[in-house]
Amino acid sequence: MCGICGYMHFDGARRSSEDILKSMMDSIAHRGPDDRGMCLNGPAALGHRRLSIIDLKTGHQPMSSEDGSIVIVYNGEVYNFSEIKTALLGRGHKFRTSSDTEVVLRAYEEYGEDCIKHFNGMFAFAIFDSKRGSLFLARDRFGKKPLYYAVFDNQFIFGSELKAVLKHPSARRDIDPAALSQYLSYEYIPSPRSIFRNIYKLEPGFSMTVKSGKVTTRRYWDLKFNTSKDFDENEARLRLLDLFRESVRKRLISDVPLGVFLSGGIDSSAVVAMMAELMDPKDIKTFSIGFKERSYDESGDARRVAAHFGTDHREEILDPKVMLDVFPAIVDILDEPFADSSIIPTYLVSRFTRKHVKVALGGDGGDEFFMGYPSFIALKLDSLISFAPNFLKKIPFQLLLKCVPPSNDYMSLNFKAKRFLRGLDFPKEVRQQVWMGSLTPTEQKGLLLAGGAGEMADIYGPTINSFREAERLDPLDRAIYIYVKTYMTDDILAKVDRASMANSLEVRAPFLDTGFTEYAASIPSSSKLRNFRTKSILKDALKGRLPAEILNKSKQGFAVPVAQWLKKDLKPFLLETLDRKKIGREGIFDCGHVDNMVKEFLADRNDIRREIWALFMFELWYDKWIK
Repeated sequence: MCGICGYMHFDGARRSSEDILKSMMDSIAHRGPDDRGMCLNGPAALGHRRLSIIDLKTGHQPMSSEDGSIVIVYNGEVYNFSEIKTALLGRGHKFRTSSDTEVVLRAYEEYGEDCIKHFNGMFAFAIFDSKRGSLFLARDRFGKKPLYYAVFDNQFIFGSELKAVLKHPSARRDIDPAALSQYLSYEYIPSPRSIFRNIYKLEPGFSMTVKSGKVTTRRYWDLKFNTSKDFDENEARLRLLDLFRESVRKRLISDVPLGVFLSGGIDSSAVVAMMAELMDPKDIKTFSIGFKERSYDESGDARRVAAHFGTDHREEILDPKVMLDVFPAIVDILDEPFADSSIIPTYLVSRFTRKHVKVALGGDGGDEFFMGYPSFIALKLDSLISFAPNFLKKIPFQLLLKCVPPSNDYMSLNFKAKRFLRGLDFPKEVRQQVWMGSLTPTEQKGLLLAGGAGEMADIYGPTINSFREAERLDPLDRAIYIYVKTYMTDDILAKVDRASMANSLEVRAPFLDTGFTEYAASIPSSSKLRNFRTKSILKDALKGRLPAEILNKSKQGFAVPVAQWLKKDLKPFLLETLDRKKIGREGIFDCGHVDNMVKEFLADRNDIRREIWALFMFELWYDKWIK
């Protein structure tokens, strides 16, 4: 796992600068502390920082073809590289290393830009082909590895993180008002936008060619839902396990020690279960993070799973004081505003894990492909009462809110009822995102000063686009598609990438193996959400492999007790960060509106923990990266 960066002049007569490239590389040194390399080839400059996982001795990058005309910088792992290598050997290719980097390079030589269709893994790479005068870039199917790019001053600039692009002297830091509005609604910035104008993320499943001053993108893969008419659930359960076991097996290939994030939930526990079938459980190193607040703590479940399999288990219990200590590091790695508070425990478990291993497996993707989130239940409930007019739908939830007081607990009944209610005021295309996100377009209108709030079609554009691409699907399959294209890519996977790579740790996701996900997408939604039982077919497949109490527990999520911490230990920090005078000087938000929101929240008059957290994290980002 590594970090890549570079740039290319559109004017082929101009030469690249070693000093600029070094500065870009230094900004992402955390992604690759083991080695560094650069290539200056006429108008192109390619830089690489390496975290050595496979082929420790000969995997140095940038890597070039025998004649030096083709050069690659590559971040990631291609898990089927041995099979591709065998095919390429049969076509006469010779290999100098044992690395998957060289396999990607040779595949480009053999298949051209179609090489990308052969790879199963997590990756982002750039290949400079001096004979064609082109730069070819690609990102994996689900966006497990990041890739930012921009065009400034007749130059194409790219990097694994936004900070690498910003180190180029031509890059500009102009906040994009549309991206800011999307952040306030999503709590992250969906692809292809970034927080800055004219700097973008290459979307997952896309490749890009830069040639003759033109930048062309194309989609090489998309998730398809092809449910078989002859579907047999018993057969499907066995097939799922076989595919998942194989997916885990491929992700155990490493020349350095590896472990697994164990939260105590079904997904990470399933990874441990498969690992226990493939290796001695005593050699499995499991790591977990817990909280003192009981409604957020899963550490007991993690211990139960570890004891069940007999793994080598380690855990840490967090308290608010740890938060204050890690905030500077968190803000430093988040070069875009990001309001998913689980970045904090993800960072801490990554830091903790890195003390013992260099690679960890995780359970990301299971909730998306098997309908593990509460919003899938909300969507099904919404469809069951779709015949009723809105005012009738709202009555039972309004009564519930009067009877159940607000609570700071994780996913309290009051919180879920309030969320469900507010979604009913929006069209079905965006209802799912309204349930999940923070500030709605209406709520933003009283908050934003600079440029004002965008319209609903602009703010929820990524969700609306995904909805339309999957419009003909079953509503629950469509919800999976939307999750995969938005929340999973730009929240879950971005969070894990930044938190782990900040600690020089590689994290692998068996649930996101290409073959496994394509099969999972062929399973009818009714087998995933049976009645209101989430992950039904996955749970049934794992019976006898996981403890019954783990299979039957409700969805927990890797959440943080934000409300409690902000009202107690972090209160002085919150008041300082959202100070009325400070907000007024910046001229982005209405300082009176923000002041009222803070007072309402601290006085327990309104449970707006997520909205407050989104503002809090934006201001911390602004202070670090703009001010």
